[in-house]
Amino acid sequence: MAGRIFWDVDTQYDFVRADGKLYVPGAEQLIPSFKRLNEYAHTHGIRVIASADDHVPEDAEISDAPDFDKTYPPHCLRGTPGQEKIPETALRDPLLIEPVAIDRAELERRVREHRGDILFHKHWFDVFTNPNVEPVLEELDPDEIVVYGVALDVCNRYVIEGLLERRPKTTLRLVTDAALPIVAARGQALLERWQKYGVELIRTGEALRGGAS
Repeated sequence: MAGRIFWDVDTQYDFVRADGKLYVPGAEQLIPSFKRLNEYAHTHGIRVIASADDHVPEDAEISDAPDFDKTYPPHCLRGTPGQEKIPETALRDPLLIEPVAIDRAELERRVREHRGDILFHKHWFDVFTNPNVEPVLEELDPDEIVVYGVALDVCNRYVIEGLLERRPKTTLRLVTDAALPIVAARGQALLERWQKYGVELIRTGEALRGGAS
């Protein structure tokens, strides 16, 4: 159904802006690349899939005494400005899919009939904890997925490794100048590992070539 899709990982205020609740150091410098990627997709008929944290204080990831591994300080809390995507990555007529199982036939119908972007909310780092992600990907059946966003060593990692496991025949590309880790050494180790599994590391300019899907 979709030859090529762009996957925008968590480009939300709390992660991307320096005054956000859980700022990824240096992420503000990526905003021009985020904007170029999303604008290119919207002008070239490429569907944007986006994931976004949508937390309440009771979520397992949220802690007032975080270990910065499995728990983090309150961030992207539902209804706050920090939970919103930055204006530069605003979606086009997004179909919002919450992390509650939807009847598969109904979900497939919604995706087939929708012409805009798709936004997956999640309550945990791993977007695949939203049970609707896999059936949506099966319905879209992309040949290529281009991934960017933050943080490389947390939420991007779950996207990349989840796709490697679930869609081994899909070409997977990561835009390295539109992604940043929280811990640099950990991010570098992940890049090296992913390359061994066939993930292509590209720059924004390369992602902007290839035409419409």
